[in-house]
Amino acid sequence: MREFIYFSSKAKTTGNFGDDLMKAGRMDIVCQIVIMAFFLSHQLRRNVKLHLIFNGPPDAPKHIEMFPGNKLIENFEKSENSKFSKNNFVYGTKLSDEDSKSDISKKDVAGLIKKILYKYKPGIKNEVMPGYFIEKKGFSNVVNEMLDEREEIFLLDKKGEDIRKIEIGKNPVFILGDHEGIPKDEMRKLKRMDIKKVSVGDEIYFASQTMTIVQNELDRRGIE
Repeated sequence: MREFIYFSSKAKTTGNFGDDLMKAGRMDIVCQIVIMAFFLSHQLRRNVKLHLIFNGPPDAPKHIEMFPGNKLIENFEKSENSKFSKNNFVYGTKLSDEDSKSDISKKDVAGLIKKILYKYKPGIKNEVMPGYFIEKKGFSNVVNEMLDEREEIFLLDKKGEDIRKIEIGKNPVFILGDHEGIPKDEMRKLKRMDIKKVSVGDEIYFASQTMTIVQNELDRRGIE
């Protein structure tokens, strides 16, 4: 299994955001991250766990954990205003031309995130539906807990070592920041944790593009 941690500095931490995802603390980027984490052209990735850390108003921080496997589309169907149906996508079969467009997919992802945020319960890690959890937990706490479970956690950073030159073992974890990057105080904590920095090249890519490059590298190496 491969895991990704995505830190969003401004993503809304309650489900009452509107249809303008950009104004919801760049929830549009979050939705794109979810799409790149789990969707291939004609099938789903079932070996990915995604951690979303929302640090925006009004109730930061929130940690959403997604490990849906075959339940991904089923849960989209249950989301508000979903346009997915069992007729056009069932656990890896091809989407129709209309519903494969990314703008429609983003709306479905946003509906799923809203549902998860609305199901937050103080003091517990709440399983909203199979494979989907939400709790109040900050970025460094999530990373620190994962250090106890994983030997390899990598931070995507332009100044890091080329990902094509490093060894990557089983069950790697990769950390990505949003368009504003990881805050300095959190970066200091990562440094104390001795998190290794890796780079996908000299260019600065969007977070979702970076995730795609990392996924491709793992695919090429045969790392599940």
